[in-house]
Amino acid sequence: MIQCLYTHRRVFMFALFAMMTMLSGFVPDVIAHGVTTGDKGYIQEVSGALPIPFIYLGAKHMMTGYDHLLFLFSVIFFLYRLKDIGIYVTLFAVGHVITLLSGVWMEISISAYLIDTIIGFSVVYKALDNMSAFQRWFGFQPNTKVATLIFGLFHGLGLATKVLDYKLSPAGLLPNLISFNIGVEIGQILALSMILIVITYWRKSGSFIRHAYSANAFIMMLGFMLMGYQMTGYFTS
Repeated sequence: MIQCLYTHRRVFMFALFAMMTMLSGFVPDVIAHGVTTGDKGYIQEVSGALPIPFIYLGAKHMMTGYDHLLFLFSVIFFLYRLKDIGIYVTLFAVGHVITLLSGVWMEISISAYLIDTIIGFSVVYKALDNMSAFQRWFGFQPNTKVATLIFGLFHGLGLATKVLDYKLSPAGLLPNLISFNIGVEIGQILALSMILIVITYWRKSGSFIRHAYSANAFIMMLGFMLMGYQMTGYFTS
């Protein structure tokens, strides 16, 4: 019995460590949900349609975007069927694509700190949803699909605000944005695959259900930390 508990605890710690490793990415470069400094210089200097580099940049953004990964992890936390996972991830991707393309193309300028605060709130919201907080507090369950789509719109708008700051060359702007989005989807598939491997391994142990509430409480705490960081930046910048 003691050995069994030790094994379950070890599995939980492995899952948590793997999740945090993926979510941390290159934290110093992405602390404000954007593009790294080196990529920023490249984006500002190039002109014309460059599909391969922008696909790479899009994939890199998703793979190192801790806020995206935290939200996706929360979204699929209790989803077991691949069909359901596909539906929710597609809704998130659709929202992300719409606001990233339209935000840059129409030059929609909103404070990145405010948008990133909402992105942090999306993590808090989904963690609370996984903890059945809304049913206990308000007696109803918000539509999870609609919420995923709406928060996807804000996640895309968050990146659009950063891209606008880098003043992309108008030459090849549309194909580069499309290429970037393709890269984002490739990165999302890769990141989701790693998350699914970790969470599937965790679910096979008896510790998943026991630690599900604590894990979501921890995710909620990270979401509040993201919100606090962004609001501090908003009021001090």
